[in-house]
Amino acid sequence: MNEPRAIRTAILAAPLESSHFGGPPQPGTLYIPPSHLKALKREAHLVIGGRGVGKSFWTAALNNPTLRNSLPDLANCSVSIGFAENPDIARYPNADVISNLLKDGVDPYDMWRAVILRWATRLTQSDIPASDWRNTINFLREQPEKVALLMQAAAASGDGMILFDALDRTSNDWQRMDQIVRGLMRAVLWLKPFARLGAKVFLREDQAERTVFDFPDASKLQATKAELTWARHDLHGMLWQRLINAPEPYGDVLRALCQCRKDGANWRLDEDMKRDSDIQRSAFAALAGPWMGRDRRRGVPYVWSVGHLADGRGYTSPRSFSAAIHQAAEDSQDRYPDHTHALHYESIKRGIQKASEIRVNEIAEDYPWIREVLGVFDGLNVPCSFEDIIRTRWQDRFPNGPSSIPSERLPAQHTLRGWEGICTDLQRLGLVEIMSDGRFNMPDLYRVGFGLGRRGGVRPRRGTAHD
Repeated sequence: MNEPRAIRTAILAAPLESSHFGGPPQPGTLYIPPSHLKALKREAHLVIGGRGVGKSFWTAALNNPTLRNSLPDLANCSVSIGFAENPDIARYPNADVISNLLKDGVDPYDMWRAVILRWATRLTQSDIPASDWRNTINFLREQPEKVALLMQAAAASGDGMILFDALDRTSNDWQRMDQIVRGLMRAVLWLKPFARLGAKVFLREDQAERTVFDFPDASKLQATKAELTWARHDLHGMLWQRLINAPEPYGDVLRALCQCRKDGANWRLDEDMKRDSDIQRSAFAALAGPWMGRDRRRGVPYVWSVGHLADGRGYTSPRSFSAAIHQAAEDSQDRYPDHTHALHYESIKRGIQKASEIRVNEIAEDYPWIREVLGVFDGLNVPCSFEDIIRTRWQDRFPNGPSSIPSERLPAQHTLRGWEGICTDLQRLGLVEIMSDGRFNMPDLYRVGFGLGRRGGVRPRRGTAHD
């Protein structure tokens, strides 16, 4: 087997598929961008990030003792989940239970304090009424002195952290969800005086921009805010951390291309491989070659592969990047087995197509209305006039205006502002851009998946995810 084929086979054996981001990684593949270190510290109570940047990933990783012990700040900390997408009714109420509690007049603040109280009693192996959530909430309200003693005992028992993620799953109504999240923020503040106990809340950007901080002393929580972002060199660092820990004998093939060292049973990148350095750039050129075509006019794969996966705000997620590289390796194996590099530049473009389809499906899970609004753009070329979009696409599909857009979950936030409000929501989510001349544009990450064209851009694949 020649070297490019061996490298390509090794890439396909590495844990790169987007499904690996549904839970904690193998210890050897854990990569922490420097910008995420602040978010993982105990004092960061509020962590903000968009879709696919690592909120649920870090929730799962922090809840894993083996991975948590690799973080000095949390090595001796007991961690529990206070809310997440996966149900655990004994530890936290699900959306149906939350709905019933709120209908019965329960303050979300008390509901979340009850979740924290149950966690505290597990730390001290104490017993409180817990046959159902109303039972615990009533105890919390009626026995404040006992609650205070239980919380003090929990704080004295050692360091503890409770995590809250996927809070958009608590309700399908924006105002109700804001009420729920605001109650959680107040409960986190209630926990703050117990020095050895803490909470970490992972919020989407659109949630954090709403009214969830409209209460006294909310600034104390906002001061602890950390954001999950991925720079280009972070994405490449994450890629190589996963490649060098591919199962044997494939890991040996990939480690020969970059700088790394043995760390116990696993491999770690040298510091130069974590930065936008000549070493990092050269390592990716060994995979994909120097150009995105026959010469320099087509761009450099190291830059191009990340840039064309960016949303309208310039952010690229690790999930999209990993999916694109894995697909590029598969496509190169099928179409260009004798290419001089493991990743053919045309295959990298097809990797963008695949990543776009995945991203469209993901964003539609969180915001079903997006598929309705952007799905009518199939075959359109961008940039184009915003007025033409309203007249020829949206008004034809929704003659009664934005209020008639169906949504199984949370609707668009600014529906009452008409089509300009819809455009604002699309911009805030990074799906579209309004250019300086007022024209409507869409980044390749979403344009390809929704079937739009652009002169000289990556072509959408027929039968894509929006169909």
